[in-house]
Amino acid sequence: MRLFVLITFLSLQFAFSQKEMKHIVYFETDKYTILETEHYRLLLFLSEIESIDVKKISIYGFCDDRGSDSYNLKLSKNRANAIKTVFSNNEVDDNLITNIDGKGEILLNIIKETNVQKIRALNRKVEIVVTQVFPPRKTILPNTKVEELLTGDLKVGDNIQIENLLFKTGYSYLVPESIEVLNRIAAILLQRRDISFTIQGHVCCTNGTRDALDRKTKKRNLSVARAKYVYDFLANKGVSRNRMKYVGLKRKYPLGGLPEYDRRVELLITAVKK
Repeated sequence: MRLFVLITFLSLQFAFSQKEMKHIVYFETDKYTILETEHYRLLLFLSEIESIDVKKISIYGFCDDRGSDSYNLKLSKNRANAIKTVFSNNEVDDNLITNIDGKGEILLNIIKETNVQKIRALNRKVEIVVTQVFPPRKTILPNTKVEELLTGDLKVGDNIQIENLLFKTGYSYLVPESIEVLNRIAAILLQRRDISFTIQGHVCCTNGTRDALDRKTKKRNLSVARAKYVYDFLANKGVSRNRMKYVGLKRKYPLGGLPEYDRRVELLITAVKK
């Protein structure tokens, strides 16, 4: 009896630790280019998973029963890779994508449907399975000393990381709780008229030589857009534009921690008046 209870308890623990979210992207016949409507739906799904603690992501490509086995396998792999590219372009950590596989064709009799054309349309797809850690791990924000640094002694070359200035995944605007952080930074910089600085924007989860895609503008300049967002914010608060520059550094300098901390800006001190 005790063994049965123990096995049941362990099974429940495993089930609760393997919560999943699923999404399907459909394709046209013989195509692996993502339709605009399907791309939009996929971005909405990415927005949904931003707030969860993701353990792994699996991407499986499929196609209908027409074509040779080798053709179908290649097509299904291309569809899976097309989805993987969208994930990579939108600041999804590649390390979370553990499976990218083309499964080839799905036989007609697998789906309970009599209309052959409808069955084939439903088989031209990619299935995305997101497994989340459940219950989610607690995210602990680092203690920031940026305000102490900005009010203390500064020298040319100092690089100040604004740790709690966090951006929404794939966009150049801040998460709501970070607005107050930037307000406090602006108030200090209004007083520190003796310094000039460059605002450096960063992104997560891309190859270091490539910038991430800005979901709003569809341009691959997200690190620049994030730096400019802060630049414009500070300027609107009264900080002189003559004291500021902005630049995007893509993902050349990852911090090595949680992805959200690479979606950041830093201030590089470029001049200090004596």
